[in-house]
Amino acid sequence: MSHVVIACYRVRAGAEEQVAEALREMVEPTRAEPGNRRYEVFRSPEDPAVFVLVEEYDDSAAFDAHLASDHFGQWLRGKVLPALEDRQRYDLAPLT
Repeated sequence: MSHVVIACYRVRAGAEEQVAEALREMVEPTRAEPGNRRYEVFRSPEDPAVFVLVEEYDDSAAFDAHLASDHFGQWLRGKVLPALEDRQRYDLAPLT
């Protein structure tokens, strides 16, 4: 069963471009992961401090592998998460 994650980030003032660059760095290696079906990053045109990630993996194990990846540690854990003012993450599974 696929594992979908929607993450909503609000970045602290002054860190918007640092986070945007780190999220750009995440796209290619994440899409290349075994088990990744979709990885998209969006930014609000009205509020440049708001980012939304839409991710889909083959299963929970593939998502766990993503969390353990070097690029997640370097870019998300190292650059994005420390710069956040607020974070909401939804882990979702299909209804059917």
